[in-house]
Order: sequence, then C-alpha cells, then structure tokens
Amino acid sequence: MRKASPTIALFPEASFGAALNCVGIAQALRARGARPVFICHAGFSGVFADYGFQEYQLPTDDPLTDSERQSYWQAFVRRHLPHFRLSPIDQLETYVAPTWEAIVDTAVNAEAPLRQLLARLKPDAVVLDNVIMFPALAAAGCPWVRVVSCAETELPDADVPPYLSGLAADDPSRAAFESRYLAAVAPAHDRFNRLRTDAGLAPLPKGLFLEASPALNLLLTPTMVRRQRAEPLDPARFVYLEGCVRSEGPFDVPVFPRNKGPLVYLSFGSLGAMDVGLIERMLTLFDRLPARFIVNAGGLRDTYRAVPDNVYLDAWFPQPSVVAKSDLFIHHGGNNSFCEALRFGVPSLIMPYCWDGHDNARRAEETGVGRHISRDGWSDDELENAILGLMADGEMRFRLRENAATMARVPGTEIAAESILALVRT
Repeated sequence: MRKASPTIALFPEASFGAALNCVGIAQALRARGARPVFICHAGFSGVFADYGFQEYQLPTDDPLTDSERQSYWQAFVRRHLPHFRLSPIDQLETYVAPTWEAIVDTAVNAEAPLRQLLARLKPDAVVLDNVIMFPALAAAGCPWVRVVSCAETELPDADVPPYLSGLAADDPSRAAFESRYLAAVAPAHDRFNRLRTDAGLAPLPKGLFLEASPALNLLLTPTMVRRQRAEPLDPARFVYLEGCVRSEGPFDVPVFPRNKGPLVYLSFGSLGAMDVGLIERMLTLFDRLPARFIVNAGGLRDTYRAVPDNVYLDAWFPQPSVVAKSDLFIHHGGNNSFCEALRFGVPSLIMPYCWDGHDNARRAEETGVGRHISRDGWSDDELENAILGLMADGEMRFRLRENAATMARVPGTEIAAESILALVRT
C-alpha cells in the first residue's frame, strides 16, 4: 500500500554545495506531497529550517561551539591556501590526503548516532549527497539514493579522466596521477575499510570511498558537458538530472555608483572566499573594466575597505537568482556553480582551487562553455582578456541559451523527486 506522504531523509555532507543541492530536491519532493527532512552535521543547524524543512542534527561529542567550529575550519582552510595554488597532482599529498582523513573521521564519528537516528526516524528512503559511504545507511531498512553532486569523474571509467585530476581523458600522465593518488589516500582508505568491515560491509577497492547505490544514483551533469563512457551507466539505476538548481527568492540588481556595462557575478564558494588576497587583486582589475561586478565575499565581507564604484560586495546572495541576471559567472568550478551557469545560459570563467573544480574547469574548455584560468600566475591583461572575450563570444552565448532552454523544460530537481518517489512507491 502506497504511503500518502513518504518520509525522505536527505543527508548532505557538511558543505553548502551539497546542502543547497539537496534543498532543491527537497523542494520538489515537498511539492509532490512527500515529507522531506534533513539530517545535518553540527554547524548546519538552521540552514534547512530557513527553507521550511525539519532538521535532525547528528549528536556529537564535539565540545566546540558553532563559533569555535567555524574558527577551526577557517584555520584549516587558511593553512591550505598555499596548496590551492598547486597543480592537481601536487595537491594530492598536501590537501587531498588530509581532506580524506578528515572525511573518514566524520564517517567514523557519525556511525553510531546515525544508526540511532535512522532507527528513530524510520524513513522510506535516505538521499545521500556525499563523497563517502556511511555504513549505517545500509542497515536502515530502506533504500538509499546516491547523489553525485561533484563532477561525474567521481564515477570511474576507462574513458573518463581520474577524479580530481583536471586531466583530459587521453592524457599520458593519467597513470602517474592514479598511482600517486592511490598512495596518498591509502592510510585514510585503509581506515575507512576497517569501519566498513566492522559494520558488516564489504571493503571497497583501493581509492574508492563510496559505491554506487544498488537502488538509485542521481548525477547532476547536463548533456552539454556529459562524457562518453567505455562502460555506459545502466539507466535503470543511474539518472542524469540536467543540473539540479534550487528555487531562491528574487534578486534585484543594485544600482552601482558607476552603473554601466554587463553584469558579472564572482563567487568562489565558502572555502574560496577566504582567499582575500586573490579577490583584492581581482577588485583592482575590475576597477578598470567596463562592467559591473557582484562579489560574494562570504564571512569576510568586512575585510574589504577599498571597493571600486563598479563593484557591489556582500556576504551572501541568492546565487541562482543572481546568475540568472548575469552575463558572466566567475567561480571555482564547484559542480553546483557550474550547473547553475549552464542552467541560465551564462558563460563560466573557472578559477579552480581544489577537488572537482579542476575537472569542471577542464570540461568547460573542452566543451566550449567557458574558460579556465589558474588562480596563480595570471597577469592583469590575461584575466581582462578572458572576461571581455567570454562576454563578447556570441557563438558560445547562443549555444548556452539553447542549452538553458532545454534544461528549463525538464528541471533536474523534478527528475530527482520523481525518481525518488518512484523508488519508494514501487
């Protein structure tokens, strides 16, 4: 007998990209009569309640207050800022391996309280938007759904570049990257597999931290940038969403003291916003360009004193609504940002600093939907030419507008909600 209002527990990782991606799916589920609820890590309480969803915070033995926890992660990021200017392969030991260690810590610490919470909630399905498996999900007595909200390189294939590499599929340095990646993450992976075997799950192959769901897997990647695979994914279990853009409130473009020219939006996400030196250097360049710039400075808004008259800087924006009114989106290559640019037909100028940003920057260049420029080593002329060149590329903009119309016809959030509800109502 079908439940009139199935309970769907959404469990995103402790990052705003995954959290807000899940908000979009939850909005579509709620519109279809389901009861979406959120399981959230410490520090994310209130994020989902602001969108009208019930939250269940994982209990933690962490003695830190929210303020202290934020300071801890700010210190973590500041410590790694120099590593964000390294090549993807040189980030493996300096950033990727320590990050996997921290992610495994999260999975280990969450296991017992997550089992208790799922036993109490008794959801009809759990939607996991993360890069690591939590064994408690396999014991929850309901199907679990994997959301691949990073680049689709997260799912390995012989014709797809290695995850986090920023390489082309046929790059001859592929083997060297893969070998170095496996060596760098081996300690974290061994520890993770011990967690799995202790919980009764089979260990995963070297380098993998999350298997495909046996029930349903949702990928954000739009057709325009999708990769061809040596082994095509089974469409019965792997559903492409054509992006997954949440609904936000309206955004009114502010009146700038120097109020002429196209509109450019700059956001490097919560981590990248901490690279104040990079953003200050970019503001100096923006001052001389014939455009208006909206800049997301995150929690460091008050750090900036000299803001040009053609720049509007703030701590937060309803990003999808801003991108929809922009002529160019400068971002770090996070998959949400990349998909939002595609959804609204806006070219991307990607300046990646870590993780799948490298992969998306490469893919933007390969498919002609944007440009890739490194965070370090660029000249003012190089960045200026990239910005002005992308806004003047009429052929690119035409293709992007056609793609945006296609994505708008069948929103990814609706595909996700329909797929999840079909699973629980089978």
